[in-house]
Amino acid sequence: MKFKLIPNHIGIIPDGNRRWADAHGLAKEEGYVQGIEPGKRLFEIGFGLGIKEVSVYAFTQENTHRNRKQIVAFQNACVKFIDWVKNKDVSILVVGDSSSALFPDKLKKYTVPGNDRAEKRKLNFLVNYSWKWDLNMIPINLGDESLSKHNVLKNIGSHEVSRVDLILRWGGRRRLSGFLPLQSAYADIFVIDSLWPDFEPQQFYDVLDWYEKQEITLGG
Repeated sequence: MKFKLIPNHIGIIPDGNRRWADAHGLAKEEGYVQGIEPGKRLFEIGFGLGIKEVSVYAFTQENTHRNRKQIVAFQNACVKFIDWVKNKDVSILVVGDSSSALFPDKLKKYTVPGNDRAEKRKLNFLVNYSWKWDLNMIPINLGDESLSKHNVLKNIGSHEVSRVDLILRWGGRRRLSGFLPLQSAYADIFVIDSLWPDFEPQQFYDVLDWYEKQEITLGG
């Protein structure tokens, strides 16, 4: 399919894995496994259409308050997805609090942007992420320097992530849940009622068709 207007950077909130598992008579943790294949399909479609940057809300610091089985399940799902993506021609950046014991060790090598990041398509994968962690990195990154002399966006934890043009949220919930608040300030938002494991390509095409009709002014 061809579109006249393609967003440079899309944000994905893949919600509804546990609700999907409940509806299918499965343990909640089994829902995370079902979210891997939809992620692969959307990855292929999005980058195939020319989207340059994708940010995926994998799991938050708040998610780690769930029971141990669920925590292990979404940690493993994240590692499996990145193990698949690493074979693609894309620059991977994992964003989140890597100092925590809940951050998967296998993903720590992706927390530093590669030298080829400017030339490749970008995947930002938010793992053990929180908007509080993101903003609390400002004084750490600045050290003794005054904030008044610096651009705030260059000193947050997710400073390598660019402005988001379009956010897609599956699962029907009408909220951002702390997703990249500064980069999302002028993003268009589209909510899909279907649960994430029920992803279909046409859902994505419908969102892009809607996006083409929006007036993008960035407040101007």
